[in-house]
Amino acid sequence: MDLSVSIGRLQLKNPIMVASGTFGYAREMEQIVDVPRLGAVLPKTITAEPRIGNAPWRTVETSAGLLNAIGLDNDGVDAFLQNHLPYLRTLETAVVVSVAGRTEDDFVGLAEKVGSQPGVAAIELNLSCPNVSGGIDFGTNADSCRKVVEAARNRTDVPILAKLTPNVTRIDEIARGAADGGADAVCLINTVLGLAVDWRRGKPMLGNGMGGLSGPAIKPIALRCVHQVARAVDIPIIGIGGIANIDDVMQFLITGASAVQIGTANYYDPKVSMHLIEQLPAALAELGAAKVEDCVGMLA
Repeated sequence: MDLSVSIGRLQLKNPIMVASGTFGYAREMEQIVDVPRLGAVLPKTITAEPRIGNAPWRTVETSAGLLNAIGLDNDGVDAFLQNHLPYLRTLETAVVVSVAGRTEDDFVGLAEKVGSQPGVAAIELNLSCPNVSGGIDFGTNADSCRKVVEAARNRTDVPILAKLTPNVTRIDEIARGAADGGADAVCLINTVLGLAVDWRRGKPMLGNGMGGLSGPAIKPIALRCVHQVARAVDIPIIGIGGIANIDDVMQFLITGASAVQIGTANYYDPKVSMHLIEQLPAALAELGAAKVEDCVGMLA
């Protein structure tokens, strides 16, 4: 069975990726997960300057997922390049670096700096983090999305993936903006804006007030977004949102995703990605598919 996939110019050994922010910098997981078996690793999102993140609480469990307001806590791009990328480039799998910025210049500078490094297979532009000021500004307007993607595209030769927010009215229009800007693929979706309340104290449970909801609760929203965008753009889609078992993976593939990212499930089942890779050939065989791309977009 051929599990390899092409995400534009990005070549993966299989469609199972791990989402940024849920897998550390991979080194933390290497005793649990056979990392080289993954289609790709996305380390924690990095910014131009160090960020301390939001005040606690930063995470709250919900009945069907996880609400988080981490706030892009990271040591900045220079520390990433010095302390983490040397290890990541030794992994025998694709390394996709997630970057976020407050301004177009931030994204452009990060794309140029990171994209020039050996061992970086692609850059994911995190245009959709709801937990920081200005985190979704470029993901809520099609023209703004096009401009920042195009500016980043013009400063690096590596593939560009645009991660979009579901917290918009017409995500297909935003995706068209990303495609027009030269994105190699769009990643759907980031977390859904939500709120947890401590009614006894009369306050939000998260220190930031609102946060991003992930996990099983958002899978139907993510599938809807993939379905809409698949009919609006010709570039590949990477599905994200509530994926925890092989049925979830196959639902995203037939809806139009060419690959998937595993996020929240990594927290409660660190080996989930390994299970999915092992189960994928049998699932493809059920559909009579000889390779992954045979079943992409089969949904009637």
